[in-house]
Amino acid sequence: MGTLVTRIADFAGRWFALLVLLGALVGLVLPGPSAQLSPYVPLLLGVIMFGMGLTLRAGDFAIVARRPLPVLVGVCAQFTVMPLAGYAIGHLLGLPPLLLVGMILVGAAPGGTASNVIVFLARGDVALSVAMTSISTLLAPLFTPLLVAWLAGSSLPVDATGLLVSILQVVLLPVVAGLAVRALADRFVERVLPLLPLVSVGGIVLVVAAVVGGNAATVRSAGLLLLLAVVLHNGLGLGLGYLIGWATRMPEGVRRAIGVEVGMQNSGLAATLATVHFSPAAALPAALFSVWHNLSGSLVATYWARRDRRAEPQPETV
Repeated sequence: MGTLVTRIADFAGRWFALLVLLGALVGLVLPGPSAQLSPYVPLLLGVIMFGMGLTLRAGDFAIVARRPLPVLVGVCAQFTVMPLAGYAIGHLLGLPPLLLVGMILVGAAPGGTASNVIVFLARGDVALSVAMTSISTLLAPLFTPLLVAWLAGSSLPVDATGLLVSILQVVLLPVVAGLAVRALADRFVERVLPLLPLVSVGGIVLVVAAVVGGNAATVRSAGLLLLLAVVLHNGLGLGLGYLIGWATRMPEGVRRAIGVEVGMQNSGLAATLATVHFSPAAALPAALFSVWHNLSGSLVATYWARRDRRAEPQPETV
């Protein structure tokens, strides 16, 4: 039975992007039942973040002391490129206020939970990726409310204090709890780590289904324009993140890690905050982003990995 569950978890990790897309389709086809999951979105995100905490050790943050510059460059890019890009794209495309706020929320969120896997597949600097995801998550209670209040405050009222409390509840506390459990029961956690992809993927699929199901009519009416906004947002993050690494003369692996970390956001957090503090419609950019950034991240990782393999010396044949 354990082997079967492990295989299912491995399947979920490998087909993450398609499963998230399936969740979105279920939300469109069965909007009523899917929307009934909306009250559980914060709980689902808390479970996902607890699982992220279980994967971390205190040593994962040692890279900050050993190589502070790549971490500083990456985290600064994370909290500048994406919020400003979301704001600019939303205004250029004339998105309604709720969708504009949703774009800004996605941009102001910390790094995505799947980014470390994508960096690994892309042959990037995985240690830097883990550190960036962890540090941006720990900084989110401070920077996310401030950025949303600054960029979205003129469009809709923003309760920065409420956003702070929500992030503490559904992100920081579960992550710290996961870290503590890992420190106190490392052997047990090591045994359950292979099952965590099933928890994370399942949680994100349910969040996407709930958000899309609760806004099926809006998705059908504004779908193409919003999809364009999300694709541009994600593409700018991936591209500008990589270019920032290049401009600061970072090694290739570091450039890839920064590009992926900047381009892939914690869309589950953005969807949760939008649903709780604004409107379910404001969570749509996050739901679409969750589908798209996993597809684009997988494609970028495949391109980089294949490029490296082509550049490697081929064995001589006799």
